[in-house]
Amino acid sequence: MNPNATITDEQFQAFLKKVRELVEGPYTEWQKEIEVTNTFPEKFYQSNIENNIYRFSLPVEYGGWGLNEKEILQVQEEFSRGPSGMRMHMHYASDLNWRILDDFGKPELKAEYMPKFQDKTIFTNFALTEKTGGTGADLHSTAVWDEEKGKWILNGEKWLISFTDMNTHSYIHAVTDPDADPDHRLSTFYVPVDTPGYEVIPMPHMMGCRGAGHTGLRFHNMRVPAKYLLGKEGQGMEIAMHSLAVSRVHIAASNLGMAQRMLEISIARARDRITFGKPIISRQAIKMKLANMQMMIHALRTLVYDFARDYIADPHGEYIAVSYTHLRAH
Repeated sequence: MNPNATITDEQFQAFLKKVRELVEGPYTEWQKEIEVTNTFPEKFYQSNIENNIYRFSLPVEYGGWGLNEKEILQVQEEFSRGPSGMRMHMHYASDLNWRILDDFGKPELKAEYMPKFQDKTIFTNFALTEKTGGTGADLHSTAVWDEEKGKWILNGEKWLISFTDMNTHSYIHAVTDPDADPDHRLSTFYVPVDTPGYEVIPMPHMMGCRGAGHTGLRFHNMRVPAKYLLGKEGQGMEIAMHSLAVSRVHIAASNLGMAQRMLEISIARARDRITFGKPIISRQAIKMKLANMQMMIHALRTLVYDFARDYIADPHGEYIAVSYTHLRAH
């Protein structure tokens, strides 16, 4: 373990084992219900609380274990062996959910909210994508400063936003200076979802990820106090791109967990399947396929760990975006 962690190597290995048992056991069984209801049952959230799923990735000062990025990604690999919607929820909970506020929130905002992530008292969504504007500098949602009221006035819409059925706050990206260059048009806000003018808009169900609560959002004259601006005005593009770069590596770790389990299932099947008097795992063609699968999994795990090494050295370093690009290409 890294020297700042509050758990031992033995405790960490036991936690990895426990996470695998959860996702391959009760969580997989609960998925049968989720396939019908398209909603996570309360027992899923409660199990995550009891088993420290919302806590493990947080910094120590906010109730977490002080794990470094590599250790967090190792946990991500384990819980990605289970159902996709639950994996998506746990992936978000251990990364974007709290990291954006920790990286860019004002000290008083962090003091108020960061300790509340550990037991899911606070859960967020990431509201960037728009149906009419894309996911970058071409956004149409706006935030205008009202000097008289001392608040930002937000208007606009978002599309394909996850976890809107159970979140308490939203990271909203909006245009604050339409005349600025593309890198400085946007700002990011941490907004309570009970703010008047915040509306959830149903959307057609997307394939897969059952239970993850995908909808659109609409904002109508939402009055947002200045304290909820993250970073500086005009820093929204930087906040979005940096946060997504880290999050996309977590998606790579998700693919790693799924691929590792698929390889294990494939090996087990190749040992059991008998043709012409012997297991197909003894046949050269099958051995080659399995070897190629293992080679690609090993390459992906190495890329994920390389990113973690660079991130631990400098979370805002020049190689973070490069590592993210490598993982996307892989």
